[in-house]
Amino acid sequence: MKIRVGFGFDVHQLVPNRELWLGGIKFEHELGLLGHSDADVLIHAICDALLGAANMRDIGYHFPDLIATKGYQVGNVDATVCAERPKLKARIPEMQEVLAKLMKVDVDDVSIKATTTEKLGFTGREEGISAYATVLIEK
Repeated sequence: MKIRVGFGFDVHQLVPNRELWLGGIKFEHELGLLGHSDADVLIHAICDALLGAANMRDIGYHFPDLIATKGYQVGNVDATVCAERPKLKARIPEMQEVLAKLMKVDVDDVSIKATTTEKLGFTGREEGISAYATVLIEK
Protein backbone atom coordinates (compact mmCIF):
# COMPACT_ATOMS: atom_id res chain seq x y z
CA MET A 1 0.00 0.00 0.00
CA LYS A 2 1.25 3.45 -0.91
CA ILE A 3 0.29 6.42 1.26
CA ARG A 4 0.82 10.14 0.73
CA VAL A 5 0.09 13.27 2.77
CA GLY A 6 -1.14 16.63 1.50
CA PHE A 7 -1.76 20.06 2.97
CA GLY A 8 -4.28 22.68 1.82
CA PHE A 9 -5.11 26.27 2.69
CA ASP A 10 -7.82 28.64 1.53
CA VAL A 11 -9.09 32.08 2.48
CA HIS A 12 -11.97 34.23 1.28
CA GLN A 13 -13.15 37.70 2.21
CA LEU A 14 -16.39 38.19 4.15
CA VAL A 15 -18.83 40.54 2.38
CA PRO A 16 -22.52 41.48 2.59
CA ASN A 17 -25.12 39.95 0.25
CA ARG A 18 -23.46 36.53 -0.02
CA GLU A 19 -24.41 33.20 1.53
CA LEU A 20 -22.00 31.66 4.03
CA TRP A 21 -21.16 28.05 3.18
CA LEU A 22 -18.66 26.03 5.26
CA GLY A 23 -18.10 22.32 4.97
CA GLY A 24 -20.99 21.98 2.56
CA ILE A 25 -23.61 23.49 4.88
CA LYS A 26 -25.20 26.93 4.89
CA PHE A 27 -24.81 29.14 7.96
CA GLU A 28 -27.19 31.93 8.83
CA HIS A 29 -24.88 34.93 9.07
CA GLU A 30 -25.03 38.56 7.99
CA LEU A 31 -21.93 38.14 5.82
CA GLY A 32 -20.88 35.52 3.30
CA LEU A 33 -17.63 34.57 1.61
CA LEU A 34 -16.69 36.26 -1.66
CA GLY A 35 -15.53 34.04 -4.51
CA HIS A 36 -16.27 32.82 -8.02
CA SER A 37 -17.95 29.73 -6.58
CA ASP A 38 -19.52 29.05 -3.19
CA ALA A 39 -16.23 30.23 -1.59
CA ASP A 40 -16.43 27.33 0.90
CA VAL A 41 -12.95 27.68 2.41
CA LEU A 42 -13.14 24.35 4.22
CA ILE A 43 -13.99 22.30 1.13
CA HIS A 44 -11.46 24.23 -0.94
CA ALA A 45 -8.66 23.62 1.59
CA ILE A 46 -9.49 19.90 1.69
CA CYS A 47 -9.56 19.71 -2.12
CA ASP A 48 -6.16 21.40 -2.34
CA ALA A 49 -4.77 19.01 0.26
CA LEU A 50 -6.09 15.99 -1.65
CA LEU A 51 -4.80 17.26 -4.98
CA GLY A 52 -1.45 18.13 -3.42
CA ALA A 53 -1.09 14.67 -1.92
CA ALA A 54 -1.72 13.14 -5.35
CA ASN A 55 0.69 15.66 -6.98
CA MET A 56 -2.13 17.08 -9.11
CA ARG A 57 -1.56 20.83 -8.56
CA ASP A 58 -4.43 22.80 -6.95
CA ILE A 59 -8.19 23.23 -7.22
CA GLY A 60 -7.82 26.44 -9.20
CA TYR A 61 -5.94 24.53 -11.93
CA HIS A 62 -8.62 21.94 -12.63
CA PHE A 63 -11.70 20.24 -11.20
CA PRO A 64 -11.24 16.45 -11.60
CA ASP A 65 -12.82 13.63 -9.64
CA LEU A 66 -9.99 14.51 -7.33
CA ILE A 67 -7.59 11.74 -6.47
CA ALA A 68 -9.57 8.75 -7.81
CA THR A 69 -8.18 9.42 -11.30
CA LYS A 70 -4.77 8.35 -9.98
CA GLY A 71 -6.05 5.34 -8.04
CA TYR A 72 -6.04 6.93 -4.58
CA GLN A 73 -8.70 6.98 -1.90
CA VAL A 74 -9.01 9.17 1.18
CA GLY A 75 -7.56 7.73 4.39
CA ASN A 76 -8.44 10.62 6.68
CA VAL A 77 -8.82 14.41 6.82
CA ASP A 78 -7.86 16.79 9.62
CA ALA A 79 -9.05 20.37 9.05
CA THR A 80 -9.24 23.63 10.98
CA VAL A 81 -11.49 26.61 10.20
CA CYS A 82 -10.43 30.03 11.53
CA ALA A 83 -13.36 32.39 12.11
CA GLU A 84 -14.43 34.81 14.82
CA ARG A 85 -18.09 34.40 13.88
CA PRO A 86 -20.32 32.57 13.36
CA LYS A 87 -19.54 30.05 16.06
CA LEU A 88 -19.06 26.69 14.35
CA LYS A 89 -18.86 24.20 17.22
CA ALA A 90 -22.51 23.09 17.17
CA ARG A 91 -22.49 22.43 13.41
CA ILE A 92 -19.20 20.55 13.15
CA PRO A 93 -20.88 17.10 13.29
CA GLU A 94 -23.13 18.15 10.39
CA MET A 95 -20.12 19.31 8.37
CA GLN A 96 -18.36 16.01 9.12
CA GLU A 97 -21.38 14.05 7.83
CA VAL A 98 -21.58 16.06 4.60
CA LEU A 99 -17.85 15.83 3.90
CA ALA A 100 -17.63 12.12 4.76
CA LYS A 101 -20.44 11.41 2.31
CA LEU A 102 -18.78 13.50 -0.43
CA MET A 103 -15.43 11.74 0.06
CA LYS A 104 -17.00 8.28 0.58
CA VAL A 105 -15.31 7.74 3.94
CA ASP A 106 -16.49 7.05 7.46
CA VAL A 107 -17.43 10.14 9.46
CA ASP A 108 -14.76 9.13 11.99
CA ASP A 109 -12.16 9.78 9.28
CA VAL A 110 -13.10 13.49 9.02
CA SER A 111 -11.80 15.71 11.81
CA ILE A 112 -12.93 19.35 11.79
CA LYS A 113 -11.86 21.87 14.36
CA ALA A 114 -12.80 25.53 14.76
CA THR A 115 -10.69 28.31 16.21
CA THR A 116 -10.49 32.07 16.34
CA THR A 117 -7.43 34.26 15.99
CA GLU A 118 -8.21 36.11 19.21
CA LYS A 119 -9.29 39.23 17.29
CA LEU A 120 -5.92 39.40 15.46
CA GLY A 121 -5.40 39.83 11.72
CA PHE A 122 -8.02 39.78 8.95
CA THR A 123 -9.83 36.89 10.60
CA GLY A 124 -9.93 38.64 13.96
CA ARG A 125 -11.29 41.78 12.33
CA GLU A 126 -13.96 39.56 10.67
CA GLU A 127 -12.78 40.51 7.19
CA GLY A 128 -12.47 36.88 6.11
CA ILE A 129 -12.39 33.21 7.06
CA SER A 130 -9.58 30.76 6.42
CA ALA A 131 -9.21 27.00 6.55
CA TYR A 132 -6.31 24.56 6.74
CA ALA A 133 -6.47 20.86 5.89
CA THR A 134 -4.12 17.91 6.08
CA VAL A 135 -5.05 14.63 4.41
CA LEU A 136 -3.75 11.10 4.11
CA ILE A 137 -4.47 9.22 0.89
CA GLU A 138 -3.90 5.55 0.10
CA LYS A 139 -3.39 3.60 -3.11
